[in-house]
Amino acid sequence: MTWNRDIEPSRLSAHARPLLRRLRSALVHPLSDPAHVPGHLVMGRETYGEPKVIVGEGDTRVVRIGAFCSIGTDVTFLVGGNHRTDWISTFPFRLVWRLPGALEDGHPATKGDIEVGNDVWFGRDALVLSGVRIGNGAVIAARAVVTKDVRPYAVVAGNPAREVRRRFSDADVERLEALRWWDWPLERISEAVPAGAAAGLRYPAPQMKSVYI
Repeated sequence: MTWNRDIEPSRLSAHARPLLRRLRSALVHPLSDPAHVPGHLVMGRETYGEPKVIVGEGDTRVVRIGAFCSIGTDVTFLVGGNHRTDWISTFPFRLVWRLPGALEDGHPATKGDIEVGNDVWFGRDALVLSGVRIGNGAVIAARAVVTKDVRPYAVVAGNPAREVRRRFSDADVERLEALRWWDWPLERISEAVPAGAAAGLRYPAPQMKSVYI
């Protein structure tokens, strides 16, 4: 963040001058640093991709992603760094100016951890906001902005993301949730993957046709 260095300190009040010096010394705004911070991301087995996790100074929230998830390019999780909209100003005065009470007044704000289930596919450039929970088997379309929870096996798209359809019937989703194939040993999963041209994982259940998931 670049501060205006054309302001003449002599034209400011005695109170404002030290504040200006603090602002000029700031190299990066504490609420806008997009760097990945270790310890804020947990991914399950076989999940692949390199998501971005954006945190604000003082944020302790975490992104937890289950097993066998596919994460596209430039997928971003925003776990904090929100500003207070219920105050007269959204500007984080105490944090930016390093005043007493910084990081104790609700800045940066967050709605909580982000929880992602298993076998979730994220299209490129998707954005997930804090506090969101995404169910097993869901599909997040490219450039979707997910602001609310996503139920299992739902396909969501848009800004804000809305459910477009469900991958399977409600009855089949219940059976797949009970199946929990992502918890199987890898050897069993490998055996369930059909040979030949058919792709995916096949599981014939008594009440279902052979389902590729």
